[in-house]
Amino acid sequence: MATIKIKQIKSKIGAPKDQKATLQALGLRKISQVVEKEDTPVIRGMILKVHHLVEVVK
Repeated sequence: MATIKIKQIKSKIGAPKDQKATLQALGLRKISQVVEKEDTPVIRGMILKVHHLVEVVK
């Protein structure tokens, strides 16, 4: 299956608890950290939830 790279571009400080938990579930802990996940509807939904804190890297 295809993969997708996700990069954290903003701090989670001041974000609600559910968004912090979503970043943690994605495996993102630091700004500029990049993780590679399988491209599934679940991961896409998590990205949409924190779209203002992350970006999808090609």
